[in-house]
Amino acid sequence: MAKLGLTFGIALIAASASVAFADQGIEVTMNQAKILKLARPADTIVVGNPEIADASVQDASTIVLTGKGFGVTNLVVLDEAGAPIIDQQVTVSRSTASTIRIYRRSAVQTLSCTPYCEGSYKTEAEKESESEMNAAQ
Repeated sequence: MAKLGLTFGIALIAASASVAFADQGIEVTMNQAKILKLARPADTIVVGNPEIADASVQDASTIVLTGKGFGVTNLVVLDEAGAPIIDQQVTVSRSTASTIRIYRRSAVQTLSCTPYCEGSYKTEAEKESESEMNAAQ
């Protein structure tokens, strides 16, 4: 009886994790990784726009999703039979923790304050985003 309860509890946790993905999509911070545990082994992984996010396979039931650029894309994971395990929207956003942005007329500067404020590393996506913001002004 205890084994049945444990199995049911694990199934309930797996089902609630799937529901959590379904309700809000998957949020990833730029230049950070998020580990996704799958309910069953994956066979095919597709990222809608690989410039926004990248998915790498750790093992058959673990995916590491990395935010590469700002924006929204999707992640589709299929099992061996072609049935979807995950089909979710992925949102990649900038980390605002310990950072400040300084606006000087049309120039934008981002500083990382950990613990002293210094110019932060910028990926190509961040540089492009800032140049587009500056051009719009």
